[in-house]
Amino acid sequence: MGEDLVSSSLGSFQYDPAPESRLTARLRPNYGLFIDGEFTNPMSHDQFETLNPATEETLSSVAQASSTDVDRAVLSARRAYEKVWSKTTGAERSKYLFRIARLIQERSREFAIVETLDNGKPIRESRDVDIPLSAAHFFYYAGWADKLDHAGFGANPKPLGVAGQIIPWNFPLLMAAWKLAPALAAGNTCVLKPAETTPLSALLLAEILQQAELPAGVVNILTGDGSTGAALVDHGGVDKIAFTGSTDVGRLIQQRVASSRKRLTLELGGKGANIVFEDAPMDEMIEGVIDGIFFNQGHVCCAGSRLLVQESVADDVLRRLLRRVDQLRVGDPMDKNTDVGAINSSAQLARINKLTEYGEEEGATRYSSSCPLPDKGYWFAPTVFANVAQSHRIAREEIFGPVLSVLTFRTPEEAITKANNTNYGLACGVWSEKGSRTLWVANRLRAGVIWANTYNRFDPTSPFGGMRESGFGREGGRHGLEAYLNV
Repeated sequence: MGEDLVSSSLGSFQYDPAPESRLTARLRPNYGLFIDGEFTNPMSHDQFETLNPATEETLSSVAQASSTDVDRAVLSARRAYEKVWSKTTGAERSKYLFRIARLIQERSREFAIVETLDNGKPIRESRDVDIPLSAAHFFYYAGWADKLDHAGFGANPKPLGVAGQIIPWNFPLLMAAWKLAPALAAGNTCVLKPAETTPLSALLLAEILQQAELPAGVVNILTGDGSTGAALVDHGGVDKIAFTGSTDVGRLIQQRVASSRKRLTLELGGKGANIVFEDAPMDEMIEGVIDGIFFNQGHVCCAGSRLLVQESVADDVLRRLLRRVDQLRVGDPMDKNTDVGAINSSAQLARINKLTEYGEEEGATRYSSSCPLPDKGYWFAPTVFANVAQSHRIAREEIFGPVLSVLTFRTPEEAITKANNTNYGLACGVWSEKGSRTLWVANRLRAGVIWANTYNRFDPTSPFGGMRESGFGREGGRHGLEAYLNV
C-alpha cells in the first residue's frame, strides 16, 4: 500500500549541488559576553563549544555566563536606562532602530550563512525568511518609537525598565528581533540570553549594535546554558521577563516570578491543527501543509503537526502528500537546493526518534521519505503517520521535528472538536474555498493565530501568540508594545 501511495511518474527533479560559500561568515574562534557595549570575558572564564549540526564540527567557543555575569549585565542595563535611554526621545530611539535594521540588511548574506551553520536550517530559509523578517521587525518598531501616545495604551505610556529576554534555538536572530525591537522602541533596556546551541547570530548582532553606536548597556547579550537563564529570571533588578521556548520551562519561569513584581510574557509550545475540507484547493493545500510541518525541520512552535482531513478526500490527500514528501531534498543546509536541513542537536534528534517509535508502537502507519541521509551530523527523514488516533502520543505531544500526524473527520463540528482537543493553543490552519465556512470554523478554534488557505505566514505588523499551555502575551504589531509599557 505504501508504494502505491508514494509512486509518481514525475519522481524527484535532480539538481547539481549549489553550495553557498561560507567565506562571508567571519566567525571568531571564541566569543566573550556582550556587556556595557563591549565584549568581555566571563568572570569564571568558562567556555563551551557551539557545533554545526550538519557536520558536528566546532564553529566557535562561546562564554558561559555565571550569576555574577548576569548581575554585571543587569546593572549595566539599569545604568543605561536611568542615565541615557529613558531620557532619549522616541525620535532618537527610532534612528537607532532604523540603523540596526539597515545594518542587518547590509550584512544579510553573512547573517544567513551564520544562522545556517549554527542552526542547521537550509540557507534558502535563512536567506529568504529569517534575516529579512528580522530586519523588518526593527524597521516596523522604529516607526512606533515616536508614536507611543497613539498606540492605544493611553497618553504618554512609560517603559517598564530592564527587560530580561530568553530566546530559543529554532529562529535565533528572528526571535532576538521579536524581543529587542519592541522593547527598545518602548524605551526599555535589555539583557538578552540566546539559546545554548545557537548563540552565534546574537553575537553577530552585538557587533551590529556597536556599528550602530547604540549607547553602552542598552542591550547586553549573555551566552550560557539554562543556569544563565535561571539567574536572569531570578534577578531582582529585572522588571520584565520575556521567554520563548518549551511549555515545561515556561511553567517553571511562571512559578519563579509569581511572587515578584516582574511582568511576564510567554510564547511556548504548540500542536497546531491544519484542517482540510473536501472543497480545499488541493495543490495549494499540499504545499501549505508541507511548509507548515517541514519548514525549518519542523522546529517551529506553531508547526501544523496535526493534519485533520475530511474523510471524503482523505485517501487522495494522503496520496498527494506522500508523493510530495518523497520529493523533498534533505541534506547539506548550505546547498541552495536543500528543502530540509539538519536537526539542531543530538538531544532533539533523540526526542524525535523516541516519539516516533511510540507512534509505531501505538498502531499508527509510518511513511518516511526514502531520501539518503548524510553519515555525519543529526538527521531525520521527513515522516508522515497515517491512521492516527486522538489518544496517540504523536497526536498529543509536541515533537518539534519533521513529523506529521494525519487524522480524519466527517463534519465541521468534529473537526473543531478534534482540533481543540489539545492542551496547546498557538496556531491552526483552515483550508476551504468557502469563506463562510472558514470564518465559522476559525471563530470556534481555541488558538491565538488562525491562518486561512495558507500557513506559517508572518508579518511584523501582525500580533502573534497563544493561549492555554501555549503561553500568553503577544509579539508583533501594535500589541507587541504593550508587554514593554507600564499600562
